[in-house]
Amino acid sequence: MIEKKEIIASVNELNLVSEYLYEILDKNCIIFLNGNLASGKTTLVSHIVGSLSLDSSVTSPTFTIQHLYGDNLYHYDLYRIETSDIFSLGIIEEFDKEGWHFIEWGGDTLERFLKSVDYTVVKIDIEPHLHERKYIIEKVS
Repeated sequence: MIEKKEIIASVNELNLVSEYLYEILDKNCIIFLNGNLASGKTTLVSHIVGSLSLDSSVTSPTFTIQHLYGDNLYHYDLYRIETSDIFSLGIIEEFDKEGWHFIEWGGDTLERFLKSVDYTVVKIDIEPHLHERKYIIEKVS
């Protein structure tokens, strides 16, 4: 089943996006964040982390690959990682941990693989829209 929704929001209205995500995200879920450089991927994760009172200092895990906020909110940046390295680095095993796994620069190959092995996958495409962003949210379960 596929659920799809578009939300247009400014940075000050990210609660519109996060509230919808809280409704649809399963306890264990992989969330792909797609968008150009500086489109607001890390900003969205920062808003969610802050709204859950987990931490206030969210940065992109560009060099560390993964950040953990609280006990079960994971944030990955796979920009420099080849798909084959995702397996050899043990990143796939991380997805078995209960929680929400936000992935920047995950790629279509990883997304298809995770769907094929029955992970719940949510894809969020972030596009510029005037002075705001359009969040196209698609859940496949």
